[in-house]
Amino acid sequence: MRRSGGVRWWRGGRGAGSGASLLRGPAQVMLLADARTGAVFCLALCAADWRYGAYALGGAAVGTGTARLLHVAPDRVESGLEGFNSCLLALCFAVFLDAGRLSTVLLAAVGCAVSAVVTAAVVRLLRVWHLPPLTLPYCLLASAVTVAAPAFRRIWPHDGSLAALPRAASGPTEPHLGDLGPAFFRNVSQVFFLDEWYVGALLLAGLFLASRRAGLTACAGSAAGTLTAWALGAPAARIADGTLGCNAVLVALALCGVFLAATPATLLYALLGAATATAVTPAAAHLFAPSGGHAFTWPFVLTTLGFLAAARSFPRLTTRSPAAPAPRPGTPAPTS
Repeated sequence: MRRSGGVRWWRGGRGAGSGASLLRGPAQVMLLADARTGAVFCLALCAADWRYGAYALGGAAVGTGTARLLHVAPDRVESGLEGFNSCLLALCFAVFLDAGRLSTVLLAAVGCAVSAVVTAAVVRLLRVWHLPPLTLPYCLLASAVTVAAPAFRRIWPHDGSLAALPRAASGPTEPHLGDLGPAFFRNVSQVFFLDEWYVGALLLAGLFLASRRAGLTACAGSAAGTLTAWALGAPAARIADGTLGCNAVLVALALCGVFLAATPATLLYALLGAATATAVTPAAAHLFAPSGGHAFTWPFVLTTLGFLAAARSFPRLTTRSPAAPAPRPGTPAPTS
């Protein structure tokens, strides 16, 4: 996930470079190092609520700034790799703990600073197996905070706990045709915890702005997530709101063009991973349900790490064909 070779703007001076690296934080949520994409992502969040855009950009700023103060490797900071976990963490707090409360702002600021430390630890641990940290630092912190939040009255904005026992699926399983279009876009918007379909459309536009390959892969992942959920008999409401398909989008992006070269073979592998992440999502949700937690991007992390480790046993996936074209500008490269 290095900085995109296609980004040519905001490079004149030190301040400009800092601005570009800041915007790459939100873009790296979707595994791209394009500052323009990060700007579009922030605008998409503001379309739902300006506070969500502020939290996301502010979280990226705190995470990136903390990494700079701790002298993290400059290439990680400049490419946005120190800003995307903190971006997601701050946005998570805004959505689940009430964006308008001062306690949420303070908790987000502290949590984003801590995320730089957790990211460094996860990077070092996974480097042993040559695996990327993905959103694991965010998942660890977000799960810990949301599970613990009901114990602190100044943090928890709800009257009671959200803890519940897992229950069997109920309700119709056949989504209406009119729901499929919005569901396709909500699979993308739910990566950022939002269920507005137009936010997903704007996020997809940002992906296509950086790389047509990335945009098409995200579309394929969204379709795979929806089809898998329907084939397994998921409730139509869960298919329509995008909560079952969002991890599929991230897995598809990771396994086709980011950590594995974009080829027909890796596309099929990525779609298999997207289907797997969709099936894993209810498992993660049920695991955290008794403690009031959320699945977040745990299905994406677990599925992607497993598929990347397994890919080393499949030469067809890891060996680039001599005739294979070079990655397009804007396509991120794998990193530990």
